[in-house]
Amino acid sequence: MFSLMSHTSIESVDLSNNQFQIPSSLQPFFNHSKLKYFNGDNNNIFVDTELHSFAPLFQLSFISLSCCGNVGRLPKFLHHQHELQYVNLPNINLTDEFPSWLLENNTQLETLFLLNNSLSGHLKLPFHQSMKLLELDISNNFLDGHIPTEIGRYLPGLKFLNISRNSLVGGIPSSIGGMKLLEKLDLSNNRLSGIIPESLGVNCSFIIALILSNNSLQGQLFSSNFNLINLEQLQLASNNFTGVIPNGLANCSLLSTIDFGDNHFSGRIPQWLGNLSSLKEIIMLNNDIEGLIPMEFCELDKLEVLDLSMNNISGTLPPCFRPLRVNHVHLSRNSLRGSIPNSLCNSSFLVTLDFSYNQLSGNIPNCIGELLDLSYLVLGHNNLQGQIPNQFCQLNKLSLIDLSHNNLVGVIPLCLNVTVYDQVVRNSTLEPYNNKTQFGVTVPTDHGSIKLTTKSITYTYKGRILRFLSGIDLSANKLTGEIPHQMGNLDKIVLLNLSYNTLTGPIPSSFSNLSQIESLDLSYNNLSGGIPPRFVLLHFLAYFNVSYNNLSGKPPPRSAQFASDFDENGYWGNPLLCGEPLPKNCSKAIEPSSSNSTKEHRDDQEDGGFMDIESFFQTFGVSYIMVLLGIAAVLYINPYWRQAWLYFVERVITTCFYFFIDNLLPRQFRFYCI
Repeated sequence: MFSLMSHTSIESVDLSNNQFQIPSSLQPFFNHSKLKYFNGDNNNIFVDTELHSFAPLFQLSFISLSCCGNVGRLPKFLHHQHELQYVNLPNINLTDEFPSWLLENNTQLETLFLLNNSLSGHLKLPFHQSMKLLELDISNNFLDGHIPTEIGRYLPGLKFLNISRNSLVGGIPSSIGGMKLLEKLDLSNNRLSGIIPESLGVNCSFIIALILSNNSLQGQLFSSNFNLINLEQLQLASNNFTGVIPNGLANCSLLSTIDFGDNHFSGRIPQWLGNLSSLKEIIMLNNDIEGLIPMEFCELDKLEVLDLSMNNISGTLPPCFRPLRVNHVHLSRNSLRGSIPNSLCNSSFLVTLDFSYNQLSGNIPNCIGELLDLSYLVLGHNNLQGQIPNQFCQLNKLSLIDLSHNNLVGVIPLCLNVTVYDQVVRNSTLEPYNNKTQFGVTVPTDHGSIKLTTKSITYTYKGRILRFLSGIDLSANKLTGEIPHQMGNLDKIVLLNLSYNTLTGPIPSSFSNLSQIESLDLSYNNLSGGIPPRFVLLHFLAYFNVSYNNLSGKPPPRSAQFASDFDENGYWGNPLLCGEPLPKNCSKAIEPSSSNSTKEHRDDQEDGGFMDIESFFQTFGVSYIMVLLGIAAVLYINPYWRQAWLYFVERVITTCFYFFIDNLLPRQFRFYCI
């Protein structure tokens, strides 16, 4: 790099993707009067501690110093630049305020990228219009205050505006409607409130991506004058929008992503959604949507993500629903009924299938075992019947299987296996579960969430953590037979819940090989035998429950986490278990030796056993006489009770007499007894 400094006639310098130490001041290049282009991306940017009072001889038109460094304030030489057209300074920890002076000094500036820094203060506009500015990205900083009300008038030529992941408050200025060339707008992950200005939906007809997620916006969406006909991506998740899904979206034939999750939308799912043939993602979780899943969804051949969970959707799953490219299907926590359609098995790229907390019935289709990319199968809390298909053994990418709270019978398949999704992603071409990037806008797409019960508490897992979760939950069914010892080979499993079944036999000793297990629940079964003492080697185990079985012997030794983390509640209901932490001691009194037993038996015979028989009869006789005398005294004192007692005795004698005649006395003698 230093050999370049002597060539003062150089016009372009590209040092990107190296490990050079580049000073943020660019002082070594100050004498390069013809330098126009400088690219130092992906090097080590450091702060030059020397003071430079003179201005550089160059006038750059292009500068890019993205990653990595801790620069602090913006380099001073930028104050002397007046011909900049492209400025890209992300990921170098700039701690300055927003540099509106860059726009004022460089009237030809077209692109300004300052994302992923530590800029603070308010977003300030230049004193004059910046007609040339096309792209502005100041996302993921610490900017606060309001979005300037006149931003649309001062920056009218913007095509790309990203101010996401800051701390901006207030409403969206209606002047944004003046950015008539705007194509991509991302204001997500702020604290914005109010409604979406009507001017945005009417005037910005070139918008391709509108991302307003994770704010506090409210009201109903878009008026009848909605004109965003070029819209491809609409993300409004985690706000307070109300009303029905606007019919104006039916004209957005290019729409590929709709994310309305975590709002208060109501009404039915529009049938016209099935006519938007470009749709890849439909996300409407956690709203108040009701009614049926439209049959028109069967026409969405490009669909990759469908999340309608946590709504009031009823009816059955459309039997024709079989999108060939779908990756993630979340329909949990609705009121769906009927059976799981076999047509889903045509979705050979399916990664997530979550139908939990519905009213589905029938058998689990065997053909699910043909979905070889399936990683998350969650069918818990339904009314499913039949056996667990042996075809599940073919799912070698399965990371999580939840069939809990159903009516499944039969045995656990011997070859049932789970792995870790993150390992599957590294070893294949599967699309990651989140962190997709579209249109140059980084958008977290946590395609739904999964609820699992572990440690007796229901947790919600979503996003990146799902990539490291591996578990099997078959609890609350009617499974029988022994626990397959092959399950001890699941060395990546984190959660295993087989509670509330009718499993028999011993706890497999191979379970001591579950090196990553954190939660193990085998309670409420008919397991017998001892608890393997090598369970103390399960160092990550945080929840352990074998209560209400027929286990015997001693719990695992009181060492490691078994010394303090697990109390007697995890062992209750096993009468033959003894020893800490149970109150029942494994003493000689419980398991006496033969010699002691003989001696004790002899002592019992000599001492009359544990009770003195003579004293017993004496005490019983005295008590019996006292009771009879007490009854006689009461009847003598109270004439009314005496009369009632005699009447009761007469009724009993009469009833017994006729019962004897009718049921016990031979027929030929009955006449003489009457």
